Amino acid sequence: MIMAQALSIEDLTVTVRLPQGEAPVLENISLRVDAGKTLALVGESGCGKSVTALAVMRLMPEGFLYKSGRIFLEDVEISALSDAALRKYRGNKMSMIFQEPMTALNPLFTVGDQVSEALALHQGLSRAQCRQRVLEMLAAVQIPAPEARMNAYPHQLSGGMRQRVMIVMALACRPRLLIADEPTTALDVTVQAQIFDLLATLRVETGTGILLISHDLISIADIADEVAVLYAGRCIEQGMVQEVLGNPLHPYTSSLIASVPHLRIGKSAMDEGGTLAEIPGMVPALGKRGPFCIFAPRCSSAAGPCHAALPSLADRGGGHRVACWHPKEAQA
Repeated sequence: MIMAQALSIEDLTVTVRLPQGEAPVLENISLRVDAGKTLALVGESGCGKSVTALAVMRLMPEGFLYKSGRIFLEDVEISALSDAALRKYRGNKMSMIFQEPMTALNPLFTVGDQVSEALALHQGLSRAQCRQRVLEMLAAVQIPAPEARMNAYPHQLSGGMRQRVMIVMALACRPRLLIADEPTTALDVTVQAQIFDLLATLRVETGTGILLISHDLISIADIADEVAVLYAGRCIEQGMVQEVLGNPLHPYTSSLIASVPHLRIGKSAMDEGGTLAEIPGMVPALGKRGPFCIFAPRCSSAAGPCHAALPSLADRGGGHRVACWHPKEAQA
């Protein structure tokens, strides 16, 4: 059965202006999020995860340039839309949960007013209809006493409640695509689990496709359907989450998994009593990424072509793709 797509990114390249000229931040990124499914983006800080999300929403910071590629929301090429035309999709058909809810929420307006704004703008609901929808959504994300919380200001809520309000704002118009950028940042472990469970439940109930950005490989293993591993602005491994995390083919993916305590999936697991791995070196700086394997300077297996040419993302079977000159052999 062919799944309907919520998001399709084709060969996306983004650059940033530096004193010495433009430098690539993302290079030829291609991703797909199916309706009702979750694609997780993982990688170290600075690898391009958040820039990918902001490029889709067209909210990139000043100095970042959309150079090439195509982005589709369902069957609409949103990358070709004008800013005015895009406004009817942003916050309506596609929404984003930002990393820090205290900075994303307006401290001068109540929770009810902020959630109602998108409903009134995009769906033309009356004030009474907005109020009813907000109450239903607050209850759906398990916020206690929703009527009282509607009249509260962001500073009067806990971190977990603010994050739930952000989820309500993002899902109020029942978008086809939800981008969640580190949605559990600064929350305690219990609340993190609740937020991830909530996203998984709402995805199933609404059919929304989710692009999830997270460092939490353990949670990703539980809730994501597919995973894409980014490194220095390039996708170096991609496939079904159990396959990629349980049988990583790229040395970088293997190192990421080995650096996480208690992540035990298939044969990639750290042995009981073993030590956590450390990835030597640093992600190459912008403007200093050569036309060769970008992980080669940090890779103990690098040899020959690794230092001379850039490997392409090749399918190793079952949709498991890897960009590596010396990938691990697929395990039976």
